[in-house]
Amino acid sequence: MAGFEWPFEAEVLPLLRRVRELQELDGGSGTHARAIAELEAHAHALARDIYAQLSPWDRVRLSRHPDRPYTLDILSRIATDILELSGDRRYAEDAAIVGALARIGGRSCVVIGHQKGRTAKENIRRNFGMPHPEGYRKAERLYKLAERFRLPVVTLIDTQGAYPGIGAEERGQSQAIGSCLATLFSLQVPVVSVVIGEGGSGGALALGVANHVAMLEFSIYSVITPEGCASILWKDGAKAPIAAERLKITAREVHALGVVDTLIVEPAGGAHTDFDGTAQAIGTYLESALSELSALSGPELAAHRYKRFRSMGAFVDASIVATL
Repeated sequence: MAGFEWPFEAEVLPLLRRVRELQELDGGSGTHARAIAELEAHAHALARDIYAQLSPWDRVRLSRHPDRPYTLDILSRIATDILELSGDRRYAEDAAIVGALARIGGRSCVVIGHQKGRTAKENIRRNFGMPHPEGYRKAERLYKLAERFRLPVVTLIDTQGAYPGIGAEERGQSQAIGSCLATLFSLQVPVVSVVIGEGGSGGALALGVANHVAMLEFSIYSVITPEGCASILWKDGAKAPIAAERLKITAREVHALGVVDTLIVEPAGGAHTDFDGTAQAIGTYLESALSELSALSGPELAAHRYKRFRSMGAFVDASIVATL
């Protein structure tokens, strides 16, 4: 755990750090096992109590925690035989999206995910996890590669949204995202997605048209950032906390709406306090989801994905309203 803390973490993180220190001091000998167990139980209970009462805006901030695990952090812990694949073969390599061939639970997969940076220099190289069109064209290329070799696709979502710069628009940002959506809908291999941090707008959905979609407990999924929504509705980005509440973007709310299928519980204190525990939970979910989907044929997988998204939302038949 690094030094950054949100105010609501002030009571929890020192306890979790103390638990780690005692575990290292004990070295597996069991000498301090009872003290460690008692302190760990207290820390976890306190964390669950505090985090259960977090506001939607606090959950947004937690999803953006700078110490939160990113795609490469998770991939290195859940997969073996990782071979990163780069470039869109049209324009350039976009480091905001990473792709790789890998084995998860012994199953060969194509893994694609958004990637943010830890340092200022790395964030600039990865454009703060906001892909350009070439990033999405790389993703589409890897989707097609997966289908060619009959490999399941795993995507890890963590972006505020696609980069909205002039250059990105000139190179066809919306077309690149739209093409990703169309390709994902047509794939005849299993597709499983996990929102690990921020799931923002079409930039996230370009990796999110899947047979099964899960979210980490303190991640968010939204059509727009709270700041962007507040700027449009009230011409005041400072009203982002109000927008976060009204957008219904927290994992529990999105799950209740049926947009995602599964919530993955994070370690006490959030994913950033325990990379290994977070990765293990994600890996367990992926192995289960991929195993379940392996029983379906190619056409059944595509039909399942189509039906899943067509069933979302609610509508009223205008002809029925007219008769009321």
